[in-house]
Amino acid sequence: MNKLVFLFFNLFILTASAQKFENLAQTPPMGWNSWNKFACDINEKVIREAADYMVSSGMKDAGYEYIVIDDCWHGKRDSLGFITADKERFPSGMKALVDYVHSKGLKFGIYSDAGWETCGGRPGSRGREFQDAQTYAKWGVDYLKYDWCETEGLKAEGAYMTMRNALREAGRPIVLSICEWGDNQPWEWGEDIGHLWRTTGDIYNCFDCEENHGTWSSFGVLQILDMQDGLRQYAGPGHWNDPDMMEVGNGMSVNEDRAHFTMWCMLAAPLIAGNDLANMSTETVEILTNKEAIAINQDELGIQGFKYKTIEDVEVWFKPLKNKEWAVTFLNRGDKEQKITFDWRNENVVDKLNNLVANFDEITYQLKDVWKHKYVGKTKKKLKITIPSHDVVTYKLLK
Repeated sequence: MNKLVFLFFNLFILTASAQKFENLAQTPPMGWNSWNKFACDINEKVIREAADYMVSSGMKDAGYEYIVIDDCWHGKRDSLGFITADKERFPSGMKALVDYVHSKGLKFGIYSDAGWETCGGRPGSRGREFQDAQTYAKWGVDYLKYDWCETEGLKAEGAYMTMRNALREAGRPIVLSICEWGDNQPWEWGEDIGHLWRTTGDIYNCFDCEENHGTWSSFGVLQILDMQDGLRQYAGPGHWNDPDMMEVGNGMSVNEDRAHFTMWCMLAAPLIAGNDLANMSTETVEILTNKEAIAINQDELGIQGFKYKTIEDVEVWFKPLKNKEWAVTFLNRGDKEQKITFDWRNENVVDKLNNLVANFDEITYQLKDVWKHKYVGKTKKKLKITIPSHDVVTYKLLK
């Protein structure tokens, strides 16, 4: 065997046996992404300001850590094929921008695509996966969102495996976010490849809508919520179902933003904000930084919540938490406020997947209202509540 063949053989063995970086994303990733608000209208000022306001708004203290630049940051590839940043939009270069984000005590995320071009028409990583991974590692990137446009002829599992292997060979631990819109059932194969995977098409800032684009659709919050049915068995520490980035602060009502955020917490979904951090209302900041709601999302068990029952327009969701505690959310999907009575002692709440039982007959839980931040009673009494339209009432059930 000559030396060249030997080297290629070793490279094949290395990449074929590569594993994703372990011990990353042990709880759902929290951060901000530029796409939902800015789309391709990005530059280094926008990204630097996002990092600044993530700190000054209290989001960093609440647990957010990733600043993720989405599509359209790319310039041309150099003479050796290595990707560069757009020099007009990022005159200081990507390494300087990454260093700035790191200086704020945050982590940096970047975007690429498994195809020839990104969804925004910039250079994709197809055929350049190992070069791009080396570049991201050199820049100090911590997170990669990897999209699925212009991928004719590729098999999703294989394409994402190639980028996983490339990241591994580059040597820097990078969270891999699989973004092929759930078209190829990534929950069935994604655990060994990435740390999170999109389960649906794109979200947009509507609570209960579908926007038809001809060959594809964007979906509202409730539509995406419904698409999570049957997927909770695939999620857990280091491998999360991703129902897409949040639209909190992008034009829905305060009630709808609160319900949206709460349900992502109940789903143990990645909490990736998508609004303009430099121009947030007080209500938006209060929603995004609610530490009691975030604690539900970040619970160390990493169990995705489940819909327990429906009472007219109200869905009742439960999520097991550590210390044999629970979270419960009453979601009003309807256009009118709903009054309901919930008799805990007559409810048989069982998480069959994890063999967990709330056991209201034997255990009396205290009710802590997550949005009012106060104790409101115990489960030994019937619960009587009014839930505004497109809103939630959420409690932690504490022993």
